[in-house]
Amino acid sequence: MTIIEDYIRKEPEERQSALTELYHFIKQLVPEAEERLSYGMPTFYLNGNLVHFANAKKHIGFYPTPSAILAFKDDLTGYKSSKGAVQFPATQELPWSLIKKMIQFRIKENMEKKK
Repeated sequence: MTIIEDYIRKEPEERQSALTELYHFIKQLVPEAEERLSYGMPTFYLNGNLVHFANAKKHIGFYPTPSAILAFKDDLTGYKSSKGAVQFPATQELPWSLIKKMIQFRIKENMEKKK
């Protein structure tokens, strides 16, 4: 069991499926990323923090950093967001296409730092 799977296992049962889907989705996109807990949240690390996610009472928080929130602000109009986070309501399907684009943006951003 990974550190992130352990985090998910401790969350309410009704959220575990969505969190597991998100975990595997990110892992499939970035298999080379290191898995960590940072700020108490599941974190994927690739040449720096890539993305975090976490369960909350009424939503799943997705934390792709302020640069990604700014880059995708037009796509996020239907969601609550802040400087570095977006809230995906627990009652809705996760927006997989948007999440994928944000992760790909972050991969590119982090790999450019490496140069």
